[in-house]
Amino acid sequence: MRVLLVEDEPEMATALMTALAKHDIVVDHVLSLTAAEQALAIKVHDAVLLDRQLPDGDGLSLIAKLRARGIDIPVIVLTARGQLGDRIAGLDTGADDYLAKPFAVEEVLARLRAVLRRPSRVVADVIRIGRLSFDLTHREASIDDRPLELPRRELLVLETLLRRRGRTVLRSALEEAVYSFDDDVQSNALDTHVSRLRSKLAQARADIEIHGIRGVGYLLREASR
Repeated sequence: MRVLLVEDEPEMATALMTALAKHDIVVDHVLSLTAAEQALAIKVHDAVLLDRQLPDGDGLSLIAKLRARGIDIPVIVLTARGQLGDRIAGLDTGADDYLAKPFAVEEVLARLRAVLRRPSRVVADVIRIGRLSFDLTHREASIDDRPLELPRRELLVLETLLRRRGRTVLRSALEEAVYSFDDDVQSNALDTHVSRLRSKLAQARADIEIHGIRGVGYLLREASR
């Protein structure tokens, strides 16, 4: 999962980024509305966490622009402006949820899960292929109901390949799913993650294969018998 965080308070941004990363969520952090529009134009995000009081305006203006363009990406407003009128204005503008500061980071995570579970945005709760099952809600992999423990980035690689199983996933798409704007990425880092993931799937007898398409990307499919 990839989330755009639009927040100009350093402490709040750091706390949210740390918590989200612990739940295997890639976070792109920007400080302004202008930067948010640019980020949304060049990357695909699953949701936006949006402050209202930003250096270049009210965060609600970004929601209005997105909805006017027919973009229905989930947006959760995180703000100190928590009066009834403020909450109504946010929801009427097109926010999916509105959370007043101060709040518990755990509640942000719960609300994020909730908006992503809504029927129009859920394709399937569990992906099954070979002997592997992947729970999209809890972000857990298992082989014949036995948990398969994976580091964060290998888990993100697996999820991305599973969502597009049977199709070649471009290296650029995988890198976007795994790394945020601020990550310092080595040229062979993605290949290392895929190699380790492939080895673990083989050891666990998952009955799925990850094929490298030279110079293009990777393809995940059920193992041939």
